[in-house]
Parts: sequence; structure tokens; C-alpha cells
Amino acid sequence: MHTEKFLRVLSRQYPTERSVISEIVNLQAILSLPKGTEHFLTDIHGEAQQFSHVLRNGSGSIKTKIEEVFGNTETASTKRSLATLIYYPKEKLEIIRQTEKGEDLNDWYTVTLHRLVAMLRRVSSKYTRAKVRKTMSADFAYVIEELITEKEEISDKQAYYNQILQTVIRIGAAEPLIEAICNMIQTLVIDHLHIIGDIFDRGPGPHEILDKLLHYHSVDIQWGNHDVVWMGAASGSKICIANVVRLCARYNNLDVLEEGYGINLTPLVTFCMKAYGRMDRHAVHKAISIIQFKLEDEMIRKNPEFEMQNRLILDKIDWEKGTITIENKEWKLNSQNLDLDFPTVNRKKPAQLSEDEIVVMNRLAYSFTHCEKLQNHVKFLYKKGNLYKVFNGNLLYHGCMPLDSEGKFLKVKLFGKEFSGKALYDELEVWARKGYFSKPGTKEKERGESILWYLWTGPKSPLFGKDKMACFENMFIDDKEASRERKNHYYDEVEDVATVESILSEFGLDTKTAHIINGHVPQEVKKGDSPIKCGGKLLIIDGGFSAAYHEKTGIAGYTLVCNSYGLRLVVHEKFTSCEQMVATDSDIVSDTITVERFPTRHYVADTDTGEEIKEQIEELEDLLEMYRKGH
Repeated sequence: MHTEKFLRVLSRQYPTERSVISEIVNLQAILSLPKGTEHFLTDIHGEAQQFSHVLRNGSGSIKTKIEEVFGNTETASTKRSLATLIYYPKEKLEIIRQTEKGEDLNDWYTVTLHRLVAMLRRVSSKYTRAKVRKTMSADFAYVIEELITEKEEISDKQAYYNQILQTVIRIGAAEPLIEAICNMIQTLVIDHLHIIGDIFDRGPGPHEILDKLLHYHSVDIQWGNHDVVWMGAASGSKICIANVVRLCARYNNLDVLEEGYGINLTPLVTFCMKAYGRMDRHAVHKAISIIQFKLEDEMIRKNPEFEMQNRLILDKIDWEKGTITIENKEWKLNSQNLDLDFPTVNRKKPAQLSEDEIVVMNRLAYSFTHCEKLQNHVKFLYKKGNLYKVFNGNLLYHGCMPLDSEGKFLKVKLFGKEFSGKALYDELEVWARKGYFSKPGTKEKERGESILWYLWTGPKSPLFGKDKMACFENMFIDDKEASRERKNHYYDEVEDVATVESILSEFGLDTKTAHIINGHVPQEVKKGDSPIKCGGKLLIIDGGFSAAYHEKTGIAGYTLVCNSYGLRLVVHEKFTSCEQMVATDSDIVSDTITVERFPTRHYVADTDTGEEIKEQIEELEDLLEMYRKGH
């Protein structure tokens, strides 16, 4: 029983016995609905157009719904055209306007609206009216509700619906209504979206992706290492800023900084001209990389617990021999891509920033911390994001659970204390939040920023999962053996049932039914890799969404879809452009792999939301009893 004080507070929301009864009945009914469809995406890496398309087509779900509704009653070309309209209503309507005129256009409006209403009825059938109503455009809420609601009291229903549609067409409102219905269909096919890390870097549009996610109806995010380094940069961490600028230069995406976020790179470009005699992106890449190596030297020496002494680079160069010693092995400095001139390195104090470099980093830090758009995006990442999430009986994280050579949880020392397993994740997240939200100049802020950088590149970071990030080796040593990065032992244990179950147990999950879902490591499908590990208990769903990985993986990413019937993987082929798809009524080809079919259909009652609803029902039943006792 709940306390009388609590029930008195609850009674303000439900002031009468009838209002309590009504809500109990409503909530009980919701429990019996099929669970909503969850979509899981990872390692998007700035591919904004492809990401937008996958959301628009519901990872192929809309085409499936069209087949369910129209089957053999419509031609293949009609169904393709309808799919394109639902994905890109505004663009498709522009084409239709050019090909259909007068009465033909009105006829097209009539037929199309009937088809869209049939689609909307199908995709909204497993939701409550209240939930469907929330997805409606305010301008057309009444019209749409009338069209999708069965009217038992009307004998000639078809005439009633036709009259509504004809009125809409006559007054010139057909196209905005079509757009409103298409947008509703897109929304309803994905009940909840999980982004399992790495929104940033490589592709040209991470800012566009975050703009879209800011307004998405239901989403959570598990931070990836490419996300936390941007979060660190937004906090003002110069070491994270250097990494972010380096990555943008490396992947020819400096426009993301300058045009996407309005970051002023003029001081850096001017410095490049002064130091290197040129100002192209290769010079920017080299200049900011050298600054990064210097800042990392300072960070590593200040934090010996990070155990990254092997990444102290610049003082290991033998300038006379043109070699560098890394982990007791000497390597020849030779690069096909970059010259080996280091005019900004003081050979006596190689890790010391020059006065010009200090000025550049101060100005960059000002730009990053005063960029309103970037700050809004990073605040959203903190609001909707975590290092891991337990959701509907599954464990979601981006990279790995750090393990030692025996497959046990790796112990990591953070500021004098040891952590492992779930406690390590929890402690790292506390510091990741302090790195952004703590007051500037405090010890908490400094330590938090160092953890954001460590999460990006540290050898025991659950987001990185490798022994080193071989930036210097990749840039200045052509021998590929020097840049080899060894993965954490987690990746040796992904097929071991005992190890996977120990991770699930660590987070309080049922080892018989739960799954680990993570990304980070592209699965090389063309070499026979499978994202389905350990009999389906662990799913690594990085299929190379980024164009930079398409050749390596042989595909263009996965979506994991979990509906009321089970789990399936959607395998995406390469995305071309929305313009081509609208013009030709084409779509990205997607194959489906069944991962698991549930023994029985899952309902809202079986979800986390269902547990919350059951608690609400208990509270309301206690309030109802209080009312009936005359209190």
C-alpha cells in the first residue's frame, strides 16, 4: 500500500473516483497491445543522407507494410511509387505536379489519399488513439482522425470518407494532407530508436544527423568514442579539440567545423602558412597532429594511471638517424603522404607547445566553447545518452566490456581506486559528465576532461577497446606492422557463452533471453564475418554504415529491428542519393536475416514501459480504494 500522503498528491491529478477508473481501464488496455518496434543503428559516422533515408523507409518496414496492405491488388510500379511518396512526399509531389494536370491531378490525389489512409490504418493499429493523436499534424488532426476511425453508426462509410477527401481536394489542401499522413507513417513504423554510438567523424553530416535526432519522437544514445571526443572538445578540452580537428582534416571534412558549426579555423590556417609555407588540408592535418602529440605527452605524464607511457612519442625520435623507437623497436621514419619536416618541434623539448601553437589552441578552444549549435548538440548527447543502457531486457553499449587475458573483467585504476565490470562503466560516466558540467578551473572539470579523452583513446577504455591509437605510426611510418592495433580480449571471447552470460549477469539481465547489442568494430561480411555472435546472445551490428567502410565490409550497414515477434537484421546496400530515388522510384536494396523469433508474441506488458504502467495501476487502485473508503 502507498502512503496516504502520496495518494493525496496523486489525487490532484485524478480528483474523482470516475477519473481513476477511467485511467485504470486505459492503462490496462495499453498493456495488452503489441510492443512497439525498436530500431538499433550504430556507427553512422556523419552519413546524414543515408541515415535520413533509413529512417524514412523504416529500414525497409514501409515496403513490407505496403505489401501487407496491397499485396497483388496493385502493380509493382504503383507500390514503388507509393513507397517513394511516403519517404519523400514533398519531392515526389513536385514531380507529380509536372506530369498530372487538372482533373487527372485531382484523380491522382483521390486515389493516393485512399491508399495512404489504408497504410496509416495498418501502421497505427497497434497503438492507442492517444499515441496516434500525438503524431498528427495539428492542422489536420480532425481530418486524419475521421479518416482512420471506423464509424459504425454510418451506413455508407465509403461515401462519408469520399466526401471528406473531395472537400480537402476542392479547397486545395490535398498536398499538405498527403505530407502530413506520410510523415505520420514514417513516425509510426519506428516506435523507438537506439543509436549505439559514433554519430561523428568520417562522413560530412554529423551536425545534420544531430539536428534530425533533436526533433525525433523517441530516441536514446549510447556514446561512442567518436562522440565523447567531440563532447570533450565542446567542454573546452584542448587535447580533444586537437583530435577533432585532426580527424576532420584527415577525412577532408573541415567543412563540418567551418560551415556546419561555424568554428573559426583562420588562426590554424594562418599558423600553417607561417610554419609550413602552405595552408592546404594536409598542412592542417600535420600541424594539428603535432599539437595533439604534444598535448597527449602532457596528459600521459600527468596521469600515469592511464598506463599509456608507450604513447610518449616525440622524445623517442632520433633526428640524426631519422628513426623512432616505439615499445623497444626502432622504426624508420618514411611517409608516402606527408613530408618529414618538423619545424614546430623543439628538439630539446619536443613536447613543448610553441607560443604560436598556444595562441592557436586558445582561439580554437574559444570557438568550440562558444559555438551555440555545438553546445546544443552536446547537451542533447548528455541528455539522451549514456555509456550503456539496459532496455527491455537487452544490454546496449558501443564498444566492449574490457576483459583481461583470462576473460575476466579487467581492473582499471581511476584516480587511486580500482573498478571493473558495471562499476567501471558507472564511474567513467560520472567523470564524463563532470568533464562537461563541472565549473571551469576545478579539479573535477580537469579530471572529467581527461576521462573524456581517455574514453576516446585509452587502452582500457570500453569505447575504444584497443591497446593504442596509432596516429603517429599511420602518418609517419610506412611499415604497416608499426600501426597494428591489438583489440581487447573481449573480441576473443564473443563466442564464449560463459563470458557473454557473465556480462549479462553483471548488469542484472536474464542470461536466457537477453542480448548484448554493440557496434564499433565493422563486420567484414565479404570475408565471412557474421554480426550474430554466441548463438545470438551478442550482436555486433556495425556493418560499415560509413562510406569509408563499404569496401571493407561489402555492405552499407545494418539495422537491428526488434518488434513484437522477434529480432531481425536488415542488411543495407549502398545509398546513392535521394534525388535519384525520387526520380526513379528506387530504394536501397535491403536483405533481412532472422536473428530470433520469440516463443510467444511480446506485448507492452512485457516491456520496461509495461512495468511502469503496472506500477501506475497499483498506485491508482490504492487511490480508488481510498476514495471508496470515504477518505
